[in-house]
Amino acid sequence: MTDVAVIGLGVMGSAIARRLLAAGHRTHVYDVRPEAVAELAAEGAVPAARPADLAGCEPVLLSLNTATIVEQAVFGPGGVLADPADGTLLVDMSSIDPASTRDLATRAERRGAAWVDAPLSGGAPGALRGELTLMLGGRDEDVARALPVLGVLASRTTHLGPVGAGQLGKLVNQVLVGCGFAALAEAAALVRAAGLPAEQILTALTGGRADSALLQEFFTKFAAVDLSPTGRVANMVKDLEIARDFARTRNVPLPMTTAVSELHRWLVARDHGGSDNAALMLYYTGGAEA
Repeated sequence: MTDVAVIGLGVMGSAIARRLLAAGHRTHVYDVRPEAVAELAAEGAVPAARPADLAGCEPVLLSLNTATIVEQAVFGPGGVLADPADGTLLVDMSSIDPASTRDLATRAERRGAAWVDAPLSGGAPGALRGELTLMLGGRDEDVARALPVLGVLASRTTHLGPVGAGQLGKLVNQVLVGCGFAALAEAAALVRAAGLPAEQILTALTGGRADSALLQEFFTKFAAVDLSPTGRVANMVKDLEIARDFARTRNVPLPMTTAVSELHRWLVARDHGGSDNAALMLYYTGGAEA
C-alpha cells in the first residue's frame, strides 16, 4: 500500500480517489469544499487540511477545472510546492491548455519537482472501473514513476511526448467527443420524434459504420434525457475553446467545433453549465430555460 494524493474532488476526482482506495492505496484527499473531503474520508481516505501537506505522496494527482486553479493548488499559499519539495511528482489529470501546462511544469522543475500531464478520457464511470484512457506528456523517467498508480486507473496509457503533449492529445479527443455528442443529440431527437425505441435503434446500429464507444455509452442516455452526471457542459465549453484557441495559432479552421462549442455555451447561458452533457437534448425538447 502506497501513499497517493488526489487534489480536486469533483465528479472525476472523487471517482479517481475511490478507485485508488479500492485498489488498496492509502489515498490522501484535498478539496476547497470540506464536505467533499468529509465524504471521501468516511470511505477511508485521509483528509488533508491544505495541498502543502500532500507533497510527500507519490504521486500527487490533480483533477481541477482550469489552469488558474491548478496554479493556485500547486504554487499558491499552502500549495503543494509553496515550499521547495525535492522529488515530488505532480500528475495533472485536468484538461488545461498546453502552453499553461508547459509553464507550470517549468516552474515546478525550478522547485525540485517533476510534472506529468495526464488528461483522461472515459469519465467517472471509466475511472471507477479502472478503464480510463490517458494521454501522457512528460519526461520518460517521470512517466515511468507515474505509471504504477496510473495503471490502476487506466486500461490504456499512451506517452505522446514531452510535457504538454498529453494536453494536445486531449484537445483532439474533445473535438471528436464534443462533435460526437452533438450528433448523438440530433439522432436521439429524431428517434424521439419518430416514436422509435432507442434500445432497438442502438441494436440495429451496432456493428455498422455508425457504431462507436460513444454511441454505445451515450445514445440511450441522450434519448432518455438522462442527466445523471458523467461530465459537465461547462467543462466541454472550456475544452472546445482551448482547442479553438490552439487552432487559431496554427491557422486551422474548426467550423464544426465552433458550432458545437456555441451550442454548449447556449446551455451555460441558461444555467446548465453544471449539467451532464446529455443536457444537449434540452435544445430539442424545449426544456433548457432556467
